Amino acid sequence: MKRPCKGLVSVAVLLLWTSSAKAQEAAQDAAHRHHPPQDQALHEKFYSTWHMPDNPTVSCCNNSDCYPTEIQYVDGKIYARRREDGKYILIPTQKIERNRDNPDGRNHLCAPTPARFPTDTVYCFALGGAT
Repeated sequence: MKRPCKGLVSVAVLLLWTSSAKAQEAAQDAAHRHHPPQDQALHEKFYSTWHMPDNPTVSCCNNSDCYPTEIQYVDGKIYARRREDGKYILIPTQKIERNRDNPDGRNHLCAPTPARFPTDTVYCFALGGAT
């Protein structure tokens, strides 16, 4: 009778460990999708007054489309990480902000979700630091 109990305990511990690992992954993913609380007001102010560099009469959108991001340089071109799927998408040069600094020295991307636009659409991009 002791042997089956040990097996059940082992299975229960494994299930708890797996659930805990998945919960941590979900929390990290959620944190990446949202703005850090300390930057929320700063980002809202920046995004609400940001217009497309190649079409200054059109807004870059808002907190739902804009977010801090990571970049990669490939053959002299900038690729920014899209938060929804982690894909690095090409930033067209005309979408790079050159007339104002970003709010916190990080890279910022405004782009629709891939579910809304299947192409790698970019509304606006700000390179970290002064541009």
